[in-house]
Amino acid sequence: MSDIPESPEANASRLKADPLAIARLLKDEAGHDPKGLPPVHKWNPPYCGELDMEIRRNGQWFYMGTPIGRPALVRLFSTVLRHDDDGYYYLVTPVEKVRIRVEDAPFLAVQVERHSEAGVQYLRFTTQTGDMVVAGPDHPIRVSFKDDLEPSPYVHVRDRLDALLSRTVYYQLVEWGEEFTDAGRAALGVRSAGERYLIGYL
Repeated sequence: MSDIPESPEANASRLKADPLAIARLLKDEAGHDPKGLPPVHKWNPPYCGELDMEIRRNGQWFYMGTPIGRPALVRLFSTVLRHDDDGYYYLVTPVEKVRIRVEDAPFLAVQVERHSEAGVQYLRFTTQTGDMVVAGPDHPIRVSFKDDLEPSPYVHVRDRLDALLSRTVYYQLVEWGEEFTDAGRAALGVRSAGERYLIGYL
């Protein structure tokens, strides 16, 4: 619990989140659900080796050392990406599974928007491939603190796939953050869909 009195806005953000509000936020401007993802989690094709393909920490995809310049192609590959129990990432189709390299997280969150419905705040993230998620119980925000390095913030996208938050997005969260006490330490957090997420220490 926080040792610092919370603002009315913070109290209001703890109101019960509405799943329909989240669904509305994930539709595009035409009112369509843009996901349309194939059921890669149901496919069990044979392993066909490693492909010389890599997703860099900045979200850029490379094939044989050359950037893939077609956004539509990157988007297509991203829809058949799977993170398996062995810790590796694969591109999966009904007939084959090939391993690729991922430097950090397979997605990069490049935009965040703050919305409010019925007194509840929602944070909607958009990745470099156009995926949209609303932070909440199914899409938590987490931050990895490694040694003295800058914190690495992530939001869960789907299955075992996360998005690293770009520096611009992370700084926006810091600007929106509220102070609280975490295990006796002064901390900064943000709220979305009725949940509070730690984003850093003060």
